[in-house]
Amino acid sequence: MTAKQASGAFKATALGASLKRNNLTLAAAESCTGGFLSHLFTNIPGSSDWFKGGVVAYDNAVKTKILGVKASTIERHGAVSEETAVEMARGIKKKLDADVGAAITGIAGPGKGIPGKPVGTVYICVASARKKTVKKFQFKGARVKIKTLSALKAVEMLERFVLRGALK
Repeated sequence: MTAKQASGAFKATALGASLKRNNLTLAAAESCTGGFLSHLFTNIPGSSDWFKGGVVAYDNAVKTKILGVKASTIERHGAVSEETAVEMARGIKKKLDADVGAAITGIAGPGKGIPGKPVGTVYICVASARKKTVKKFQFKGARVKIKTLSALKAVEMLERFVLRGALK
């Protein structure tokens, strides 16, 4: 485990403690990370107290049928977009009846990506009933590195979101 991964695991543990302390729950919708964010959470003993679960929405049909992402959103903006990330986060929150939904969608590579969205383009959204935050990232590196960095960045965003009291 690298220092960055250890830091991410520590932050995920702290996030879980904060969610539990405030009697809040979390659910995750992941595309390019393939469940890695959920993996980080389920490595924490007692995570079932605050982590409701996750969906790997790798195929667009899963995004639309399970998470409720509008087909028109994907057609207009693409599966890798701010708009899709927001709908994924809101969809998983609703589907699993969680206080917060986190979503990651992006292009982990290898390959060339798509026009305007090179490999390493990732959108992460964190949403509660009243607020949301969504950010675009451009990560560099091989596929596994992009997946890891994406999940760790999502943990950081969740931590800030909870600390700001955006879930109440």
